[in-house]
Amino acid sequence: MSKDAAGLDRFYSIIPAGGIGSRLWPLSRADAPKFLHDLTGSGSSLLRATWDRLAPLAGPDRIMVVTGRAHRAAVEEQIPELIDANVVLESEPKDSTAAIGLAAAILHHRDPDVIVGSFAADHVIADVRAFRRAVTQAVAAADAGYIATIGITPTEPAIGFGYIHCGGHLDIPGAPDAIVAESFVEKPDLETAKEYLADGKHLWNGGMFVARAEVLLAQIGESDPELLAGLEELAEAWDDPARRGPTVDRVWPRLHKIAIDYTVAEPAAAAGRLAVIPGSFDWDDVGDFASIAKLHAGGRSSDLAILGKNARVLADSSSGIVVSQTDRIISLIGVRDIVVVDTPDALLVTTSQNAQRVKSVVDALKLSGRSDVL
Repeated sequence: MSKDAAGLDRFYSIIPAGGIGSRLWPLSRADAPKFLHDLTGSGSSLLRATWDRLAPLAGPDRIMVVTGRAHRAAVEEQIPELIDANVVLESEPKDSTAAIGLAAAILHHRDPDVIVGSFAADHVIADVRAFRRAVTQAVAAADAGYIATIGITPTEPAIGFGYIHCGGHLDIPGAPDAIVAESFVEKPDLETAKEYLADGKHLWNGGMFVARAEVLLAQIGESDPELLAGLEELAEAWDDPARRGPTVDRVWPRLHKIAIDYTVAEPAAAAGRLAVIPGSFDWDDVGDFASIAKLHAGGRSSDLAILGKNARVLADSSSGIVVSQTDRIISLIGVRDIVVVDTPDALLVTTSQNAQRVKSVVDALKLSGRSDVL
């Protein structure tokens, strides 16, 4: 893609690769979170697929990955093109503002004119051309001074996603589809989600943000001056090996743990500074096993999705999903919308309707001290 589009020559991608994906337990674990897995059957992990979507936009040397220290080896194995200067390691999870804000602060320290875009490591997007067109418009909106996000055109009254309430169109060169965001809306109940789908004024919040680094950092500073001060102190020391370690050990533990929706998206929308580019591509954040089943079944509820290189599954009149990491034979007879996840040390059995509740199992295991299976 040509870098002649407004701002694309200064564009840098950030991939926050964090989180355990607790609704995908026991497949997703602390030492092997969901972004390291191939959940689509494509042969690529979610992280690798994210990298491949972004690399043509600005080049592989202009992608930064933020991940936990424990995942560095796995990330670098999956992305051998990732240069050392673009690996940012978190000593402990501090949520998305710290992860994205630190990357933006480091890049701003290196280049004050940089435009940054954050794209989660664990989303599934099939139409990469439509995705890149939307990102190009988001970069143009960012170049014009807005914080931009890509909203996903809803296809169903989903209750598992947040929504963006959209206003009128903006006149931004290079971003003909840009709309002003009026507000961010938390995950609604089913009736409200149906209203959002019908009114045509709401898009799913895909969690993708693009802005000039200085604008993004200024918004964080407005919301949380102490957090911004910590991020800037880290960024100033980051490229000095002698200073980085001691500064991280001193500053990182005291950073506030807060999502970027609250420090950037919501206040920017309230101030009229948030532009939305509607994304006309299929998108899924693969939040639970029901999402994975839907991806593999192509929307057909009668199908049974089977994941696992050596899965041994016998099924009769059954639908749902089976994920197998063992050599056990799994037999399903007359069960609908079943979820079976078989690993060497844990077995999950539920239904697609209850897939979101898997997180409660993880919470219970934490309380009981069973960290050996987390």
